[in-house]
Amino acid sequence: MEYNFSKDFFWGAATSATQSEGTIAGDNKGENIWDYASKNYNHRFFEGVTTEHTSRFYQEMEADLDRMAALSFNSFRTSISWSRLIPEGTGEVNPEAVDFYTRMLDGLNQRGIKPFINLYHFDMPMKLQEIGGFENREVIEAYRAYAKICFDLFHEKVAYWFTFNEPMIPAEAGYLHDRHYPYVVDFKRAAQVLHHIILAHCEAVKVFRQGPYQGKIGIIMDVIPVYPRSQHPADLKAAEMADLFYTRSLNEAILKGRYPQELKAILTRYDQMPRVEEQDLALIAETTIDLLGINYYRPRRVKAKESLPNPEGVFSPEWFYDDYEMPGRRMNTSRGIEIYPHGLYDIAKKIQLKYGNIDWFVSENGIGIQGEETFIEGGQVQDNYRIAFLKEHLIELHQAMMEGSNCLGYHMWTFVDCWSWQNAFKNRYGFYRLDLETGEKTMKKSGLWFKEVIQKNGFSNEF
Repeated sequence: MEYNFSKDFFWGAATSATQSEGTIAGDNKGENIWDYASKNYNHRFFEGVTTEHTSRFYQEMEADLDRMAALSFNSFRTSISWSRLIPEGTGEVNPEAVDFYTRMLDGLNQRGIKPFINLYHFDMPMKLQEIGGFENREVIEAYRAYAKICFDLFHEKVAYWFTFNEPMIPAEAGYLHDRHYPYVVDFKRAAQVLHHIILAHCEAVKVFRQGPYQGKIGIIMDVIPVYPRSQHPADLKAAEMADLFYTRSLNEAILKGRYPQELKAILTRYDQMPRVEEQDLALIAETTIDLLGINYYRPRRVKAKESLPNPEGVFSPEWFYDDYEMPGRRMNTSRGIEIYPHGLYDIAKKIQLKYGNIDWFVSENGIGIQGEETFIEGGQVQDNYRIAFLKEHLIELHQAMMEGSNCLGYHMWTFVDCWSWQNAFKNRYGFYRLDLETGEKTMKKSGLWFKEVIQKNGFSNEF
């Protein structure tokens, strides 16, 4: 069977500023929380690799754009670094950053690669984190001003804007589960951060709508579809609660203009409600987006709690469910996560049936492997596992599109092996391999396969 996509389907890859750009002397970039944490909490990062050691996109931008063109990309998603553009988070703009991003956007457009530009990818300027980051309502206004500067500077070069990548993660990983700086463990503070991020998103959209800007604006969300262990009412309730906290809490605010009533009831019961002002709810209700990005890597499988939570412990969504390790599940053992392509179909159908069938695209999907150098033959990574992963997910996506889902594109994570938030270069995701010793970037077998898919706008199901 042949799987063909529309002639204007977006094919490309995604990365972020912090994970790809790196730094050089004299670039006048300000410090962000990842620059700070990777140095001052270095033991938390695989092999101690800091943000200085990325895939050097800042230095090698023109060559990297040529590499994208060599793969026939027609689109590419990255972010602007807030702390590179505005080193203190507020105040003066860095002219070196303006020059870099202008050249990047011009270079993409000249090569026929549409820029998909995200404003915030986990990288709070350190000066703003020092006053509380998104816990502090003042930072909402700082973000609004930053967004306006980006729109003013680059709106003629960008047709697709995104306010945030995975807005749940800075709240959940930074303020509840001790994975990202500032390493806080406090649900109520996490909820406050998420609420303020949603407000910052709304403010940026409002600025965009009011300005003389063309194009579309949206947001990129990490969606983990939830599956219960069984159809027993207790397992179904567990799945309902996991979905409520980690998906509906965000999706419904962004896509329906309101928080779920069930969530308000639970947070009130457990004294975990963040501060929400009346005008906040009005702003959320009036804000709409044009395009939704979805990042999908894995499912979430849950079951009913087997023991009561510690009443002295930190309140958490995990008070209401246990994770379930389904027998026979396929695993990416390098990352310890399940591979479940059908989850992408389920996400597409949920967007179609529950969220107004809004235009959307796959903004991240990929597989990271540790020890990928063992697959090098003849100087090239023979990553057949990545090709199989791509095919399986694209087949599920194609099926949903045939059933009416308005998916406009697919972006693989990532273009060149990049630095990851805690794992540094432990797991490799790219279409190009980065040799950490020499800096050489070589196309993997999956890159050649993906190029052919783009050129044909499809593929066959032969494995």
